[in-house]
Amino acid sequence: MLLAIASIHRPGGLLVAVYLVLLLICAGAARLPVPRVLATAAVVLPFAFTLGVVSFLSGDRDRAVMVMVRGYLSSLTALLLVGSTPLPELLGGLGRLGAPAFLLQVMQFLYRYLMVLREEAGAMRDAAASRAGSVRILEFQKAAAAAGVLFARAHARAQAIHRAMVARGFDGRMPAFRHVPFRIADGIFVAVSVSLVVAARVLLV
Repeated sequence: MLLAIASIHRPGGLLVAVYLVLLLICAGAARLPVPRVLATAAVVLPFAFTLGVVSFLSGDRDRAVMVMVRGYLSSLTALLLVGSTPLPELLGGLGRLGAPAFLLQVMQFLYRYLMVLREEAGAMRDAAASRAGSVRILEFQKAAAAAGVLFARAHARAQAIHRAMVARGFDGRMPAFRHVPFRIADGIFVAVSVSLVVAARVLLV
C-alpha cells in the first residue's frame, strides 16, 4: 500500500477514495476506532501542508495536492499497521523478512525507553503539582532545566534497566516470546490485498 501511494503522481479522486475505503475496511476488521484513527492520522497534515505550500508557490499545484494526499494516506496506513499488530510481533515479522537485527534492536529499545521517558515525565509532573498546587506553563529557562533533569533521570533509569538485563543473561538479542505462524488465511489476505491495491493503481490512473 505504501509503495502504491508513493507512486501516485497525479491527483485522482477515485483512486484516493478507493484506497481510503480499503484502509477503513481494514481498520474496521481490526476493530480499531475508525473516527479516532482518522483523526490521529491527520497529525502529519501540518508538515505535509508546509511542503505543499512550497510546491504550490513553485507553480506545481498538482504536486502540492498530492503531497498532502500521500502524506495522509501513508500516515493512515502506518497507523493501521501499528494499531493492529503488537510491536514484538511486528519486529519479529520484520526479522523473518530479513531486516537487519541491529536496526530491529534499536527500534525495540527506542520504544521501551520512550515509555521510560513518559513515566519519568509523569513523576516529575506529579512532583511539581504537589509542590505548587498546579502545573502552569513554565518559562523557557525553567522548561530547559526540567528537560535536562528529565533526561538525566531517564538515563539513570535506563542504565539500571540495562544492568538488570545483563544480570539476567541478556546477550544483545531480544528473546521472541511468541512465534506467530504464517497460515493459509494469511496468504489469502496478502494475495487479495495486493491484488486490490495493484489493480486500483493500474486501472484508476
